[in-house]
Amino acid sequence: MSDWTTLLEVGGPLAALGGGAAYTRTRHPGGYWSTVGLPLSTARLLGSYGSVMEACGLTVQPSRLRALAAKATTRREVRPVPPRRGIIRPTSTGLRLRLRLAPGQEPADVAASAERLRHAWGVHAVYVRDIKPGVVELRLVGFDVLRKVRMPRRSGGGFLRVPVALREDATAFVRDYRAIPHQLTLGATLSGKSMYLRHLVAGLAPQPVALVGIDCKRGVELAPFAARLSALATDPEQAAELLPVLVKEMEDRYDLVKARQGIAPNTPDEEITSDIWGLPDSERPVPIVLFVDEVAELFLVATKKDEERRDEMVTHLIRLAQLGRAAGIYLEVCGQRFGAELGKGATMLRAQLTGRVCHRVNDEASAKMALGDIAPEAVMAACSIAPERPGLAVAGDTSGGWSRIRTPYLSLADAAQVCRASAHLVPAMPVLSRFRPYAPVQQVGTASPVVRPHPVTD
Repeated sequence: MSDWTTLLEVGGPLAALGGGAAYTRTRHPGGYWSTVGLPLSTARLLGSYGSVMEACGLTVQPSRLRALAAKATTRREVRPVPPRRGIIRPTSTGLRLRLRLAPGQEPADVAASAERLRHAWGVHAVYVRDIKPGVVELRLVGFDVLRKVRMPRRSGGGFLRVPVALREDATAFVRDYRAIPHQLTLGATLSGKSMYLRHLVAGLAPQPVALVGIDCKRGVELAPFAARLSALATDPEQAAELLPVLVKEMEDRYDLVKARQGIAPNTPDEEITSDIWGLPDSERPVPIVLFVDEVAELFLVATKKDEERRDEMVTHLIRLAQLGRAAGIYLEVCGQRFGAELGKGATMLRAQLTGRVCHRVNDEASAKMALGDIAPEAVMAACSIAPERPGLAVAGDTSGGWSRIRTPYLSLADAAQVCRASAHLVPAMPVLSRFRPYAPVQQVGTASPVVRPHPVTD
């Protein structure tokens, strides 16, 4: 009887401890990693580094001098040498360490063994990044960071740079308009596309840029941000009037740059420019970011009479995508469906959109249209996104690289409040004044009724 009593006294706390650890791992993976996962994975890495590298085929034969020295001092068999390991740096989501590759190795060799390293060291994922010739960085992620998104403190924001989502390697996905001027974003209903667009508007609102919107759903997506918008078109008819104005503004900016290029023989090299960013601050026009939501509505026609208007709008969009970057005009094209069957100009427009973000879509053709021409293996990743994980997407660009990202939750009320607080930053652009949306002024001390959206990411 005493043995049973002793067993219960010892087993009870252990069972409670194990149950608490399991609960923490499920509900609070970050806390579990910091207290339990980090020490265990570090011990596994330190204790098995050499054997794991050898099992993965990442070791090389030692140099002849080293082999002779080892035989002379230890008289033991000379074993293959793994890559030299740097200092292990723990993070809130995993571990980081650098490896100095041996002669004859390349980063692709380490990347090919990432799955084996993940299992050997007991982490959620392993990612390899090339630092410099001969040096790679291993980023070990301890848990699924996309399950509950928490953006890192240092996310790399700045002028025309918006940290909009979290990558699966726990780094921030930054929408950089200077590096990737135009982007295509696709997603079905409740896939998180609107949340992604909401983060972009809220991130650009405090910056000195002009925000222009085309929302053919009668403005339900972009109208809450009217206080910060310089122009808004809510149907194809208004879009047909707005797009030629933007094209004319683009041409005027090119004329400004061309006038600056009346280069005198004594003009310094730093004053010679081919885009607006080389102009002096006093002469540089404000950048324009054009948001196009439900782009398919601009392609669809109901009658023969609408075809001419459709062709004209698509032509203007293609011209802005081809020539807008140097004029400081950037496109963010969004939609639920995008395919060649939309009509003439669809594939030509897509070819000018460098960045691609594909949320969950209803058909494989849309995923192929977004990612098939830049990273065919990313198409299957986009098609496998579950409806239970809204906000999850596959992001890529025309360089061929891609990764999974997820957007954190941002309420419509909070995003609209950011736009209202930044309403004084709307630049003075007379050419867009007739398209400026009406934004009712909220009286101090009163609260207007706000429709709470369904939380699509948490």
